[in-house]
Amino acid sequence: MTDLIAIANEHLTARIHPFGAELWSLTDASGGEYMTDADPAFWTAHAPLLFPIVGALANDTLRLGGQAYTLPKHGFARRNPFTVVESAADRVVLRLVDDARTREVYPFAFQLDMTFAVEGMTLRKTATVHNPGDVPLPFSFGYHPAFAWPLPGGADKAAHRIVFEQDEPQPIRQIEKATGLLLPDGVPTPVQGREMPLDAELFRADALIWTDLASRSLSYGAEGGAWLDIAFPESPMLGIWQVPGARYVCIEPWQGYADPAGYTGDFRDKPGVVILPAGESRSFRMDVTVRPV
Repeated sequence: MTDLIAIANEHLTARIHPFGAELWSLTDASGGEYMTDADPAFWTAHAPLLFPIVGALANDTLRLGGQAYTLPKHGFARRNPFTVVESAADRVVLRLVDDARTREVYPFAFQLDMTFAVEGMTLRKTATVHNPGDVPLPFSFGYHPAFAWPLPGGADKAAHRIVFEQDEPQPIRQIEKATGLLLPDGVPTPVQGREMPLDAELFRADALIWTDLASRSLSYGAEGGAWLDIAFPESPMLGIWQVPGARYVCIEPWQGYADPAGYTGDFRDKPGVVILPAGESRSFRMDVTVRPV
């Protein structure tokens, strides 16, 4: 197996796999692990990056100007090696660029840089999409980290909850399991004001999805145990998911989401898709601040 890339300061150590630029581990100075145990009975991923799509396309088909391309769920960034372009003790930058294989399924030039940096008790992750081509670049991007549930510190799993920055009274969306597409009707939110107690039953129908989130930050944890403060200032959408019974919960800031059921339009017209002009860049940050016991 390729060696993990470690970055660290006196408070935190993050370990990143260059395949997919995927965060595999985040530990504090006492050795407490804040990421998934990746139990193969549930899900072996850790924190895949979702690019150039988030979620599934209808029939895995990317439609562009009358042409059709096959692009599986969540895109290809998570299934490609990134190259290290900058490295320091507490910071690393990894890069993915288009090649002949990516252009067969996504006919655009792109550069995706993924920066990881530890600053005090915070792991700062920044994804920057650059358009080096001469035509507008349509894309979506999402984070998909699986955090330990329960977190270190000894709090009971059933006591864990998510506390949003703002009240979130709006209905949430769900996907159709058979197709992975976004169902048309919302369902009542499990958020009570700003708080959502966590329970595996929430995920029996798959992910909980907010397509128009008011908050740009949240906290996850339990009284008597550790907490994570998670900020995602550029991401207006969110998914929360687990395989019921697993020892993780995915907290996923997104720009974009699965095709709505019945959508047959051009990818560039789909809600949540960014159209990036030639020569320009756009970044998406996700800060994870650890509050140990």
